[in-house]
Amino acid sequence: MVSKLVTRIAGIFIIISVLLGMYVNPNFYWFTLFVGANLLQSTFTNWCLLGDILRKLGVKD
Repeated sequence: MVSKLVTRIAGIFIIISVLLGMYVNPNFYWFTLFVGANLLQSTFTNWCLLGDILRKLGVKD
């Protein structure tokens, strides 16, 4: 459950930040880069900050 939720939230963050970058301020693209970099590093380290936060909030695996 946590991994599905992480990918959903990451997808939502990416979509929102791209739209904000297009229509509000291009600096929002840095947030898109941050989300993508965290997704990439989690494939190498098997650790995800958002996953840890969701587990502490009580979301079951």
